[in-house]
Amino acid sequence: MSRETPRISRIDITHHQLELDPPFPASWDSQPRRKFPATIVRVHDDAGHVGIGSGDAMYGFADYQHLFVGTDPLDLARHSAVLDNIGFHAGRPWPLDIALWDLAGKIRGEPCWKMMGGRSNRIRAYASSGVHRHPDEMAKMALHVASRGFPALKIRFGRPSLADDFTALAAVRDAVGSRLELMVDCNQGWRMPWDTAAPWTVSEALEVARELEKQDVYWMEEPLHRGDYEGYAALRRATTLRIAGGEMTRERYEFDQLLAHDCLDVFQPDVACSLGMEGLRKLAQAVEARGKVFTPHTWGNGIGLAANLHLTAGAASAPFIEFPYDPPEWSIERRDFMLTRPIDVDGEGWLTLSDEPGLGLTLDEDVLAATQSSRSTYA
Repeated sequence: MSRETPRISRIDITHHQLELDPPFPASWDSQPRRKFPATIVRVHDDAGHVGIGSGDAMYGFADYQHLFVGTDPLDLARHSAVLDNIGFHAGRPWPLDIALWDLAGKIRGEPCWKMMGGRSNRIRAYASSGVHRHPDEMAKMALHVASRGFPALKIRFGRPSLADDFTALAAVRDAVGSRLELMVDCNQGWRMPWDTAAPWTVSEALEVARELEKQDVYWMEEPLHRGDYEGYAALRRATTLRIAGGEMTRERYEFDQLLAHDCLDVFQPDVACSLGMEGLRKLAQAVEARGKVFTPHTWGNGIGLAANLHLTAGAASAPFIEFPYDPPEWSIERRDFMLTRPIDVDGEGWLTLSDEPGLGLTLDEDVLAATQSSRSTYA
């Protein structure tokens, strides 16, 4: 090396589009998805190491790249603070933070889960479905999930009527009995840009909760708008269900409000969307100190999933973590198309992390070259 301490020499950001045939009819999106976008961030140091991250598109980052090039890649606390400031000015820059942690792990020769605290190298996954299927098909999907060893399944509400949602949930419960824990994502915390429907009120959410209680649902996710602190606290007091949320909450003070108002039993921030690796490591400590569960949202691609796995296994004590899985429309091959080896569970639903440095991932450069739509380099 030219110097004792390596320095960040270059940042590459590429955008990719995977054609989806058949399309993916995401339950939270009225427009079926015919392409799956992915942004890949590569951070290089002058010793030849490369860290990778993924998540938001990183638009607007050109104004801030100079804050990282030439700096010490191991100064993760400094980078986290700068990225937090950028997050206020220019969207969500956290894919860069994932790449910086991957790079730091490669420089140190240590996996990220150990850098996070080293609590464990494995965590059990729950299958997270994404398609509104006919009740009979939902039941078949649930039986498939159980056969693969998953301990739990999350289904999405949002069909034409709540009656349709309850029918699908009942079909799943009848099919699997007590073999699976069931979660329900109400998708009321945020909206797609074109969706102007109002979120549920507390009374509406409580009516749904009463029906979910009858089906022994493990948690009720995002039943209210993400900022309705008083509503969440009231709902939580009124139901026996665990209440989950926070997947798109962006800043630490907002999470502190959720904690202070005793809004949630389960906190679900995604490292690719909120606070980054260091920020969520600290939040996980605060959440667990209050007797709550920290287990992230992971609905992105395999790089973001891996980052959340390292974070949660290393820094928290979650009973399980989200695993996006609803084949054929949402297969692990589609989700992880940028990786040489898709992330998958073992026969009992466990995800085990290796001792490979950083995130332990390898990009499929041939696939990325074939799907690339644009590239930016900052040096």
